[in-house]
Amino acid sequence: MRWALIGASTIARQYMIGAIRAQGGKIMRVMSASAQRARDFAAEHEIPASGSDLEEACRDDAVDAVYISTTNEKHLSQALAALKAKKHVLCEKPLALSLNDALAMVRTADEAGLVFATNHHLRCAGSHRAVRALIASGRIGRVLSLRLHHAVFLPPHLQGWRINSPGAGGGVIPDITVHDADVARFLLAEDPVSVVAQMASSGLGDGVEDSAMSVWSMPSGAMVMSHESFTHPFAGSGLEVHGTEGSIFARDVMTQNPIGSIDLVTASGREAIAFDRHDLYQEGVRRFHLAAAGGGEPAATGLDGVKSLAVALAVRDAAARGARVTVNYGDLH
Repeated sequence: MRWALIGASTIARQYMIGAIRAQGGKIMRVMSASAQRARDFAAEHEIPASGSDLEEACRDDAVDAVYISTTNEKHLSQALAALKAKKHVLCEKPLALSLNDALAMVRTADEAGLVFATNHHLRCAGSHRAVRALIASGRIGRVLSLRLHHAVFLPPHLQGWRINSPGAGGGVIPDITVHDADVARFLLAEDPVSVVAQMASSGLGDGVEDSAMSVWSMPSGAMVMSHESFTHPFAGSGLEVHGTEGSIFARDVMTQNPIGSIDLVTASGREAIAFDRHDLYQEGVRRFHLAAAGGGEPAATGLDGVKSLAVALAVRDAAARGARVTVNYGDLH
């Protein structure tokens, strides 16, 4: 598959270029709002073409798919332009700033018969798949609760708009809570019904929240507790799933890298659980390539992206209002 990169981003540089090439893909061009940035990025990564013209990038006949990793407010227009040009799309999360915009992206792709996927990398991790398999196999009985701890320190080179620009989609809720929503949906195979939440600007955020905590009600009766922050340098990350017959403790697994550990605790004692440590982004690209070739769905579909955004929007709304909010998933099923 031949790709265009829409956005000369850090995630493209650190993860996606290698993942695409490792899966046999070719990167034909890169587009950035800054033509100079695009030229420099292309030279650094041996990409043949570059530019700042979105339409030019999308109408290139040498491109089959685009990967979008620009600031969040640009995703809608860029995805629609790519879909209009009959390109498959892999888009970073959150898909958009509003539910209606995200729904429009997914509907447009469906009508065009194109693959539209969300780059929710955590569900591609061997650790998360191992946790889901433990739950599905009944090893911990009926799930009572899930705790997600995703409080980290946002490094200076990633701060910028993420901590000071609500118009660009900044804030920890669209950046991290949206990931945790996908994790909960992936592990428990159900969608949150309602949420209560608090958010704060605790020293890093300027005009947007940099920390959030929320509790989500699930259809099964399970409760999900989720904690996200940009301001916790030493907290570590992880998740716990507690059931009637056991508990799962997964440490350091809320990450872009295949690291961490999983322990299963039951009446029989504590058992270390092995899991595959493949590259998360290569797995996402592999599934995307298969989907584009007619071989099933990508790892995270557009609908998955819509639903994770819906939960994140409900968390922000609940925190702002100080009230329980029902999650609105729109009318796309």
